[in-house]
Amino acid sequence: MSTYVYGIVRAEQPELPKETDGIGDPPQPVRTLTEGELAAVVSDAPEELSPQRRDLLAHQHVLTLAAEHGTVLPLRFGSLSPDDDAVRGVLAERTGHYLERLRELEGKIEYNVKAVHNEEAVLREVMDSDPELREFTKAARESGGGTYEQRLKLGEMVAGAVRQREERDAPLVAEELAPAAAEASSGPAGQGWLSNVSFLVDRDDADRFVAAVRRLGEEHPQLEVQAYGPLPPYSFVERGPADGPAQ
Repeated sequence: MSTYVYGIVRAEQPELPKETDGIGDPPQPVRTLTEGELAAVVSDAPEELSPQRRDLLAHQHVLTLAAEHGTVLPLRFGSLSPDDDAVRGVLAERTGHYLERLRELEGKIEYNVKAVHNEEAVLREVMDSDPELREFTKAARESGGGTYEQRLKLGEMVAGAVRQREERDAPLVAEELAPAAAEASSGPAGQGWLSNVSFLVDRDDADRFVAAVRRLGEEHPQLEVQAYGPLPPYSFVERGPADGPAQ
């Protein structure tokens, strides 16, 4: 049976409670494989593995528990090795790299911050700050809504102004929150997000970072800001060999 790997910790770190369940249906018991100064948090892998919500949550739950006991290098969902010996072999081979990353991430957690435009607030700001657009809108309204060409032009003007605001506001999350974090990593764009940035934060500075997120939303009401965390440092694991002990 293949071995499913959740993450890597120091061997001296306390093991998770014996009743901790991992992925699978029924859930597989989580255990620890030790090799020298390192240990891998693992379980048996189910015969068929797919990114179902239940298993994604189980993967995250195991890593969150591990992070509560110390520093963890979280692996991505679906990290498999042929067996326990293969996991130990990779731990032995990459001991120096993993120990270095564990030292650099000691005492740190991740917050993921996403932002979107509040459409109503942005449109109001666009209209208030653009005299030409305001006058064109007034003229169209006074003429009963304007012709098709006028409405088309108005739509193009509004869309252009909104795009300018997006270009202006997209960097705000990184710029405003970076001083409260040790490191930042931009996430993939898409899904309607104006900005998607992960921040590596010292545990002792977590309250200051959360306050900075709240202040960002207050000072920029055109943004709707959501912060997720604290999380294991998913976005800051690798700086060197690309993968963990998955073969």
